[in-house]
Amino acid sequence: MLTVICESPGHLQALERPRPERAPGEVLLRVKRVGVCGTDLHIFTGNQPYLAYPRVMGHELSGLVEEADAQSGLSPGDAVHVMPYLSCGHCVACRQGKTNCCVRIQVLGVHRDGAFTEFLSVPQAFVHRAEGVSLDQAAMVEFLAIGAHAVRRASVGTGERVLVVGAGPIGLAAMIFSRLRGAVVTAIDGRQDRLDFALHEVGVAATVRLGEGDEAELARLTDGEFFDVVFDATGNLAAMERGFRFIAHGGRYVLVSIVQGEVKFSDPEFHKREATLLSSRNATTEDFRTVMDALRAGQVPDRALATHRLTLAEVPTGFSRLLDPAEGVIKAIVEC
Repeated sequence: MLTVICESPGHLQALERPRPERAPGEVLLRVKRVGVCGTDLHIFTGNQPYLAYPRVMGHELSGLVEEADAQSGLSPGDAVHVMPYLSCGHCVACRQGKTNCCVRIQVLGVHRDGAFTEFLSVPQAFVHRAEGVSLDQAAMVEFLAIGAHAVRRASVGTGERVLVVGAGPIGLAAMIFSRLRGAVVTAIDGRQDRLDFALHEVGVAATVRLGEGDEAELARLTDGEFFDVVFDATGNLAAMERGFRFIAHGGRYVLVSIVQGEVKFSDPEFHKREATLLSSRNATTEDFRTVMDALRAGQVPDRALATHRLTLAEVPTGFSRLLDPAEGVIKAIVEC
């Protein structure tokens, strides 16, 4: 089977590997679609903190069942999506239902080889029927669920003022699910094309271009009170630290992105607001259900989100262009 492997930062290679043998309790999938995530781009550029090379990337996937145990409830040909966070089910986090931050988590495409391949065998518990959605939509469930999880973590409510810093796919997902909870959403980003997308496709209330005067504009939009909830989806340390300034008194700050190093903030400013600081990692089954319901209801602009396509064979030569801002990539889909 054709497999694309990231041998080292910046180096992708297509090679033939044996088709995997399905173990009992696993489902052998014929991979059909793989979404390209910011994590994959970070792996390619050498900025992913939880990874060792070489690695087969890809964790946003949909496919067709090739083989499954008779008692699994799955049949050959079933369309499925995969929760790529393989949790142990027994650790302190899993016992609390927080499988997204399992102590021994194995994320496909990060801790173990992922979906940039034609066949993949994964534990049955993480394979779910993709009923009522297309294969393209099913490959988008994971990144949308990250946004949905962050919004749930923040307990976003009707009428709350929400700021999303960073209008990439995860930021857009946070905007979508904040709006579905009735929040008034503002987006800030340095790229006008992404702000335009957030305004016209997602329907945010306001956008602010990063740069001189942006903080004054954020203050104007909120009568100087700033935001009940701030989400950082930039993966940029300076942006993460600056975001503390945009929290309203009594507000919440959710760090969806991750960077290597230490995040610093002014304790007096944080303390006087009695602000709440939250991290948000991955997603849970509940969040995946939320996304599937939204997709079936037509509440997600999935066709607009899927801006670029590659075949699996084109990945080694075509992947690097996805990093070019001039390409205007929101979400690229690899077709296997």
